[in-house]
Parts: sequence; structure tokens; C-alpha cells
Amino acid sequence: MCKWMLIGIFSLLSLQIQAQSGFKPVGDLSAVKKEFARAAQQMQSIQCDFVQEKNLSMLSDKITSKGKFWFKREDKVRMEYQQPSFYLLVINGKDIRIKDAQKESKVSGKNNKLFEQINKITVDCVRGTVLDNADFTTKAFENAQSYRLEMVPVNKALASYFKTITLLVDKKDFTVSNITMAEPSGDDTSISFLHKQVNANIPDAVFVVK
Repeated sequence: MCKWMLIGIFSLLSLQIQAQSGFKPVGDLSAVKKEFARAAQQMQSIQCDFVQEKNLSMLSDKITSKGKFWFKREDKVRMEYQQPSFYLLVINGKDIRIKDAQKESKVSGKNNKLFEQINKITVDCVRGTVLDNADFTTKAFENAQSYRLEMVPVNKALASYFKTITLLVDKKDFTVSNITMAEPSGDDTSISFLHKQVNANIPDAVFVVK
């Protein structure tokens, strides 16, 4: 469950994925941080499609899922899996609702240490300060189109779920185009975001589970 919460949170800023090659270390990281923060302040909402590919070490084939994603500043996220089966994650402030074809459950982030860490990541993404998150050691690389941020958790709770988290950030507007999460088990999940609409009017009702 917490794994899906983190997927949703890291999905706050999204863009259509592009081909990536020829990455080299970033020369001026402070300039990247400033641009990331500036762009994040202009981001009020996002809605887009997503494609998720899950690689399991015990299986030769990938598990592919598709759905829709919504984000509204400051702390509203809806991630709706539509294929091959329905699964819904809604984050609205500190309340989290999860729903599938059989049942709905509610989770509160209050007094939950892991959620405190996840909430910090949420704020960092919204403010464009994710590069300053002390719960990760981060290396930054770039090519002509994108920055690649390779994040290794130093926080024990997060490290139990993820070995590394890699973000691809588009240089044009500093939105995240792809997330790849590698787990300690050897499994990994990659999510690409497509057909984005930035700062569209999204009703609050979208973030209410019915």
C-alpha cells in the first residue's frame, strides 16, 4: 500500500516521455535547483495518461497497466488504474483512500512515520526542492533533452521499499516524464506519463472517492 502512495506522490509533476541517451554529470547543480523551484511554483495542476510496466524477477514478461492521473496543488492526487483491472488511489491532504473492484479502504497519515516521510517528498516535489531532500543521496545527470536524477534512500523506512528511484525531468519545463523504482528484491516499476495538460481546471470532486 505505501509503495503505491509513493508512486502517486512522485507522480506530482508529469510529461510525455522522450528518448534518452548520452547523459553526463550536471555541471551546475545550484542552477538546476533554482530552475526546478521556479517552474514548480507555476504548476497548479496536471492531468494526463500513464503507462506502468512492472518487471518481476520471477517472471519473464512485463506486467503492463494503464490509467489516468490527476494532481492539484497543494496536496491532491488521484491515480486511477483502468487496465487490465481497476485500482484507485486518492490522496487528499493526510487522508488516503484506496479502492478496487471489491472494496474501499481509508488510511490516515496521522502518527504514521512512513507517511511523514512520504508527505515530505510531496512537499519537496511541489516546491521543486526534491534535490535537497535529506532522506536521499541524489546524483544528477543531463543530456540535451532531460535531467536524470538518481535517488538512493538513506531513510531506513524508504530503503526497505526502494533501492533507487530515478526521475527523468524535461528541460523545457522541469516536469517529470518518467519514474523508475528499483526494489531491494530485484523487481522494478517504470511509469511514463503521456498527453499531459498543465494548469487545467480540475474540480475538487475528482479527489473524492465515490
